[in-house]
Amino acid sequence: MATPFLSNTTLSFSSSFSSSPLPRFIPSISSSSIRFRSTPRRILTVRSKIREIFMPALSSTMTEGKIVSWIKSEGDMLSKGESVVVVESDKADMDVETFYDGILAAIVVGEGETAPVGAAIGILAETEDEIAEAKAKAASTTSAPPPSPSSAPAPAATSTPAPPKPTPAPAAAPVAEGPRKIVATPYAKKLAKQHKVDIESVAGTGPYGRITPADIEASAGISPSKKNLGPAVVAEAKPAAPPKATAAAPSSLPPPVPGSTVVPFTTMQAAVSKNMVESLSVPTFRVGYPVTTNALDALYEKVKPKGVTMTALLAKAAAMALVQHPVVNASCKDGKSFTYNSNINIAVAVAINGGLITPVLQDADKLDLYLLSQKWKELVEKARAKQLQPQEYNSGTFTLSNLGMFGVDRFDAILPPGQGAIMAVGASKPTVVADADGFFSVKNKMMVNVTADHRIIYGADLAAFLQTFSKIIENPESLTL
Repeated sequence: MATPFLSNTTLSFSSSFSSSPLPRFIPSISSSSIRFRSTPRRILTVRSKIREIFMPALSSTMTEGKIVSWIKSEGDMLSKGESVVVVESDKADMDVETFYDGILAAIVVGEGETAPVGAAIGILAETEDEIAEAKAKAASTTSAPPPSPSSAPAPAATSTPAPPKPTPAPAAAPVAEGPRKIVATPYAKKLAKQHKVDIESVAGTGPYGRITPADIEASAGISPSKKNLGPAVVAEAKPAAPPKATAAAPSSLPPPVPGSTVVPFTTMQAAVSKNMVESLSVPTFRVGYPVTTNALDALYEKVKPKGVTMTALLAKAAAMALVQHPVVNASCKDGKSFTYNSNINIAVAVAINGGLITPVLQDADKLDLYLLSQKWKELVEKARAKQLQPQEYNSGTFTLSNLGMFGVDRFDAILPPGQGAIMAVGASKPTVVADADGFFSVKNKMMVNVTADHRIIYGADLAAFLQTFSKIIENPESLTL
């Protein structure tokens, strides 16, 4: 279970070590004297009474988290290892525990609000004597963004932000207490570098003082429309044509249709969007293959009363085929080399409320069909309750997506980043086929399309894998062994 990162601030105590009195019995030593020097006093200082509870990174792709609910309230006593808050990451909701005993003195980020990874979301005090100090620290944390304009001489270069500067100036004293932590969105950092803006001098207007792209554009003098700046700024904006061209990208979006509603991505939807865009950089190709499913359908009717699902049957068949074709189970992550994965972990796409997630059947080739089905049901329940652990959704080496239960006859799937192939399974439907002797018959067939990374998997590799998969499906007795 993930735990918050805590910083130490104020407690100090001392321990001293001094020499003990000399023993009374000392052997006589002629013409010599023995001198004992007292051990110097040593003071050990430990600062540990007031600690910040930080937003933890619950997965490798998480950049910010949303507070679903606080399990504890302000003033509650906390014990080490006790769950304090539920945080929504990009894939699941997870309980966050505390490393220390103490009192939850203040909640900095409330329920339903978001904060970047590493930002303080709560203050922990060790004793009741430190609660007042902890609350003051929480208040300074939440009010830290407003004083930041005092450190914004860079915008003064545009000669227009000078008028609003005197109002926040008196708040400069708190800023002088220590270095200000700069929190900015990745795109804002990119814009700052692109327009050569000192990001430390920019006042953030986002949540908790986060610096947004609009703040950078304002500092660079390329977004006058929002500030209603005077004619002088318009005059300066005209010669700044090259920077304005870069700012034209966001404004090139068409205006929303009247009456429409703009809904921001949830954390999970944002993660899915990021992965899908990332997958566009991978050169992929697609191969389709028809598979006869009469024997598989008959086996499914036999094992269905025992709790076996069609998804488990397909995952088991794919895993057995991957054993014979390990290159399809390989992955390329850096564009310079590829890895043969020793484990066959089948990730299966599952649609849940507000997103998509891929629970992983680890070592699917080594589990028997019934244990695999039981494991799959547990994963689906945890996925829909948003309780999957990171290793249960990010360790896949091959992905299976099945829309056959919706009557979809064929579709193409997008390759997940970090994997070599993904299989899209359509519905099994009666199809008229002709044998070698020219006789017609009706058989159930389903179309299987595989999208693969062409850097490591070639057409012949994928064709051979699909032939093996088809043979297993058409003769499924081995699935129950």
